[in-house]
Amino acid sequence: MKKFEIPDFYRSPIISRVKQKRKLDDPRKKDFSPTVLDFDNVKFRVARHFGFCYGVENAIEIAYRALEENKGKNIYLLSQMIHNPGVNDDLQAHGIQFVQDTNGKQLVSWDKITDQDIVIIPAFGATLEIMDLLRKKGVNIEQYNTTCPFVEKVWNRSEKLGQDKHTIIIHGKHNHEETRATFSHSSQNGTSLVVKNMKETKVLASYILGSIDKEMLLAFFDGKFSNDFDPEKDLDRIGVVNQTTMLATETQEITDYLRSVMIQKFGEATIKNHIADTRDTLCYATNENQSATYGLMETEADLAIVVGGYNSSNTTHLVELLEQKFPTYFINSEAEIKSIDEIHSFNIHSKKLEIKKGALSKDKITVAITSGASCPDAVIDKVMQRILELKKATKTIDEVIGEVLVN
Repeated sequence: MKKFEIPDFYRSPIISRVKQKRKLDDPRKKDFSPTVLDFDNVKFRVARHFGFCYGVENAIEIAYRALEENKGKNIYLLSQMIHNPGVNDDLQAHGIQFVQDTNGKQLVSWDKITDQDIVIIPAFGATLEIMDLLRKKGVNIEQYNTTCPFVEKVWNRSEKLGQDKHTIIIHGKHNHEETRATFSHSSQNGTSLVVKNMKETKVLASYILGSIDKEMLLAFFDGKFSNDFDPEKDLDRIGVVNQTTMLATETQEITDYLRSVMIQKFGEATIKNHIADTRDTLCYATNENQSATYGLMETEADLAIVVGGYNSSNTTHLVELLEQKFPTYFINSEAEIKSIDEIHSFNIHSKKLEIKKGALSKDKITVAITSGASCPDAVIDKVMQRILELKKATKTIDEVIGEVLVN
């Protein structure tokens, strides 16, 4: 796999060595059990897969190359590069200006951008409308396009579905940048509809099976379907694609459920005419990170820590999984570990930071730890170092890493 040129401060002395060891021991990525780092009074269970994926490293490399190659020019990024505050803050500190926020609110007027400026397309991609607007201005949008290849894979699959007269069901959050981009692309090729979860999918199924009427369906999905969507004729042939940061297991669950619904309506014999096989659109990195999280859940720990941006979809899903078993703390950096008795943790349900007491107070603790695909390994290092400092660990990092490397 390609080795990316990203700033050294994103890399780490602890995690990079652990990852390299696991890669050598398990090149086919069949073992999802965590790595154990035992500091005697602190034991970390480190997820097999986490942190920067191919798409994120690619985007960061391109963004910093744009800075290096265009000194003195205005450099714009359509929205946050990825959902990680440290990465985005650093890009802004280097002079990059964000054109929109994550919800699509304009921060820099389009009128201000000219053909002399540099515009970076973020890893989530961009809508066709924005790309057309920039082309008309004469902006070279291909030069620094960091759209993740796996997002583009979803777009290509959507195009094929549309050509084959399937309605494209997008499993995603309709206001997320990636889903907005995917919806824009898919709507150019075929009728499209966004479902967030199984609850919304069951509403769609209720219409397919005749339990609710057209008006109820359209009201429920208001703002989440393409202009040409007519449920009376557009739900005989469907295909499911996803926002790549959603839970892969949930996407598959939704697909399997809709397949059973289509069998119920049309019968098994002709099912291939009514729902497409789209398993090939699931992102490998999201899949691996989630599988590694399940690997963590097969072990025992006193608590779990998930590190990443609070608006990161893929990171949020890791929290959802881990909190089923462990007291789980969602932090964006080591700064949220205030003391041995206090962690400031983001609640994914209330969307607020909460003060949690006593997480690290036991004499000996075992911590399950992972991060989202947009979190630098260096941040995980700092979180671990902060805990070791507070607990006054009796072994050094070099000692423990040395033990791991020789085993």
